[in-house]
Amino acid sequence: MPFFYILQYAHSVKLILAAISPARSGAKSGAAATLVADFLARASRYLPCQAQAHDSEAALLAWLDRQSARTAPVLILLDSRGRQLTSEAFAAQIGCHRDNGTQTLVLAIGPPDGWSNAARARAGLLLSFGAITLPHEFARAVLAEQVYRALTILAGHPYHSGH
Repeated sequence: MPFFYILQYAHSVKLILAAISPARSGAKSGAAATLVADFLARASRYLPCQAQAHDSEAALLAWLDRQSARTAPVLILLDSRGRQLTSEAFAAQIGCHRDNGTQTLVLAIGPPDGWSNAARARAGLLLSFGAITLPHEFARAVLAEQVYRALTILAGHPYHSGH
């Protein structure tokens, strides 16, 4: 591994794809879970990435409060009332956090009844994939793919060029 790559990786943001997903059988298996794992493995070539599930919004927010680092985690919530961004604009958001010293960037898919006003107020960005409603598992797969796409855009990789 070249030295410059090690140096870049050592100072990069860690991406966490979080979901409010009460424990239930089969939630971590199936085609959508396979897609999430595959896209996160690909994305991890560019930045450290991981997936987390929390039983409730309160559990996610409590976990955020317990994080100790030089910078507080930045929270991006997927919310139907959020901003719709192109893949390039989403990549620019991630690149901005990567380049400005953010240590942890949390992208979170909410509970079935949506985020509370308190969670929305805490978010650095409300992001929407559109007015449609996606099943949780599909939303996680779409988010994982968009994270991978964003990182390839930032790296100049040809994955995005085919649209």
